[in-house]
Order: sequence, then C-alpha cells, then structure tokens
Amino acid sequence: MFTTQTYQRRREALKKEVKNGVILLLGNIENPINFEHNTYPFRQDSTLLYYLGIQEPKLAVILDIDEDKTILFGDELSMDEIIWMGRQETLKEKSIKVGIEETRPHAQLATYLQKVEASKRVVHYLPPYQSANKILLSNLLKIPIAQLLPSVTLIKAIVQQRSIKEEEEIVHIEEAIRVSNEMHLLAMRMAKPGIKEHEIANAIQHLAADQECTMAYPPIVTINGGILHNHYRLHTLQSGDLFLNDSGAENVMGYAGDITRTFPVDKTFTPKQRDIYNVVLHAFTTAREALKPGIRFKDIHLHACLALTEGLIDLGLMKGNPKEAVNAHAHTLFFQCGLGHMMGLDVHDMEDLGEQYVGYTDAEPKDTKTFGLKSLRLGKELQEGYVLTVEPGFYIIPELIDMWRSQGKNSTFINYDKVNEYRDFGGVRIEDNFLITANGYRLLGPELIKTVEEIENYRANY
Repeated sequence: MFTTQTYQRRREALKKEVKNGVILLLGNIENPINFEHNTYPFRQDSTLLYYLGIQEPKLAVILDIDEDKTILFGDELSMDEIIWMGRQETLKEKSIKVGIEETRPHAQLATYLQKVEASKRVVHYLPPYQSANKILLSNLLKIPIAQLLPSVTLIKAIVQQRSIKEEEEIVHIEEAIRVSNEMHLLAMRMAKPGIKEHEIANAIQHLAADQECTMAYPPIVTINGGILHNHYRLHTLQSGDLFLNDSGAENVMGYAGDITRTFPVDKTFTPKQRDIYNVVLHAFTTAREALKPGIRFKDIHLHACLALTEGLIDLGLMKGNPKEAVNAHAHTLFFQCGLGHMMGLDVHDMEDLGEQYVGYTDAEPKDTKTFGLKSLRLGKELQEGYVLTVEPGFYIIPELIDMWRSQGKNSTFINYDKVNEYRDFGGVRIEDNFLITANGYRLLGPELIKTVEEIENYRANY
C-alpha cells in the first residue's frame, strides 16, 4: 500500500472535481472457474486500487460529497472462513490504513443508496465490466442492465487524475518494467531451434512469479508475429524463424510493464529480417524522439507511419510519394494498429472507462472508421506525467494482402509483386515504455537491448 495520506489526498481531489452527489466505486469479486469455490486468481478493480489500495474481493466505497462522508462497505471473515483460511488482518484494520474510519457490512450498501435516491441526489458510478457488478448495479439502482448510464463527470474526473502519474507510482511501474526486461532477456537466452513457444512462455511466467509478480496480460510468445495478439503457443521454433515476445509483468501493487522484442531463432538475422527490423527500429526511434508535452500522440503515430513508409519504399515494398501514401493509409497493409497506449495500473490504462475519454477529447474524438486509426488507442495531446507505450510494427497478413490486391487497393503505393515475396515473413514489433517529462520523455526501467548488433551479440553467447 501507499501511505494513508496518499489515498486520502486522491479521494479528496476526486470529490472536489465531481463537486456534488454520491460517488459509488465497486470492487471486483472472485470469479469461479467451474464451481463456486474454485476461482480464478483475484484481481482488484484498478480504480478501487487507486483510491483504496485494498486487495480484497466484494468491496464498495461510497464517497458522499454532499454529507462529507467516506464509507467502506464489505464483510469481515466469518468463522467458517477463518477455519479454512486462518485469521487475517481485519477489514477494519485495512480501512484505517487507507484513512477510512467508517466501515459497514456489504448488505447495508443497498439501504444507503435507497436513502440517496429518496433524497433525489445523483449517484455517480463507472461502467461495470464484470457481470457480477452489472447485476449488482442494476439491483442497487433499480435500473435494467441495458439502461445503466455511467457518470461521464466521474469518468472524466478519474481519467484526469489517474493519467498524471505520481512519483511513487513511477517507482512501481519501473519495478514491473525491470522484471519485464529480465523476462525478455531470458527468452533471448532460451530461443533456439527445437524449443516450443510454450516452454519460453512458461519460463518467463516462472521468472515473474519468483519476483512476486504476475503477468500484466497473457504473453504473446510466437513465431507468427504477423498475428497481432497471437496466444497460440504450440509451435516449435525452427531455423529461419523470427520470434516475437510481447510480455510484461505486473507487480504486487498492480502496476504493469509492457515490452516487445523481436529477434531471430538463429544467432543472427537474415538480410531480409535485418532490413525490415531496421525499418521498424527507425520508426520507433522517430516516434520516441518526438515525445514531449503539447504534441498530439496521433501526430506522433502518423510521423512514425511516414518513417515506416519511407523505409518500405527503399526496400521496394511500397512506392510513390511517402506522404501521399500515408494520407491514403496505404501503410496499413503492413501496420494495421496504433502506435501505443496509456499504461499504469492497467496495461491499457483505464481502458474500462472508455477509449473516447482516456485517449481522446470531446474536441478531437477518436476516428472509429478509418482502418489503422480506429485501432489507435491514444490520440490526444500529451501532458507531463503521462506514461505510455511506443510500439510500431510490420505485420504480414496474407489474407489482407490478397483482399487488397483483388480490389486493386492502393496499387499506386504498393508493389504487390514484391510484397508477395514476404508472404511467410511474419512480423516485427519493438516496444518500450516512456514517461512524458517537462522537456520531452524518459525511458522507464533499465534499457533493454534493441539494435540488431546488440541482439546478435547477446544471442551469440547462448
């Protein structure tokens, strides 16, 4: 946990921003795998963690702005639970640590909210993503699930507050990134012909667990890097393959790392792999050097797309004027997704609150229709204190190539005959995590090797 004062300050700032009414924050429950008492690993709701810091299921917090009350609703362990799990720190003891004096049984939450409703006061709540909380909100507020209307005022206030990372948060993010980097170096040491993808995935998860970390998301550990979120891990690595590892650790406080590296299964890159890798690396460094407060991330994304396009023109995969090609979105044959996203307590920070609020503004909403841009999670102007990823890529998707070619799409800018020579290439992605500073950016965590020469020199020893 952070200090008592940290949680108190965060809650007071939120109440001040929302101004009136009652804020209701719901924690997560333990979800059963196949029967009630056999559950998935518990993960607390990130917003509740931010304002409360208690890793315990079935909690709710009321911030009653009008009556200046903060109440934690939850249940102490029953005797049966103590018999099975042993005596633990009480909920009351935990609440005192985070500066909340008043606790009540969870069953009293409904009664409290009924009184709020009777007084015609507004209840601010967030979009529920767990089915249990959708049902709970519906029952508490007497509103059908399909008609639940989360508070935009509350969403915007939380996004504004959580987006600017505090120094103590940065410490935990960098801890997660440090472990993530060790996971990637382990993967580089292990990868060789004959190893299966799942062996590497298991090893990096073991390393994380040994350092009291979990995975921030299911790791993408694959020789088919052209599949953006490939979770199939049964392939056997073979000579000539490229190996893509997109994996990150989550530390005990819930903060995430998110790193990607791509390297050859052999000790060295082939000439074709080296060329493509360096094009992606140039797009990465171009984007990285553009990071600073006051610039729209969407513009940095397009700047990286231009660098990628120029490199692909040099290799003969694309042709024509690079700026015109990007304006026509021709590069999205090879780069179908966005350049990056916010990161913190969630690997895609606050995504449950809605990308339109986290990554964009009312004045500049997200483009939800244009291929490529519709997958850009972050587009708004950067501010000091933001933590984000930069992750350009090059992905060969044969089905997409065939569809575009049959339609003659962007034939002015794409050399389809040359592209056909890369049908079995797979993909390359390079990703690091950054803090936006007053004058630019800072790489978070220890720097992980990324140039062709650094990777080949490291791999030569294993």
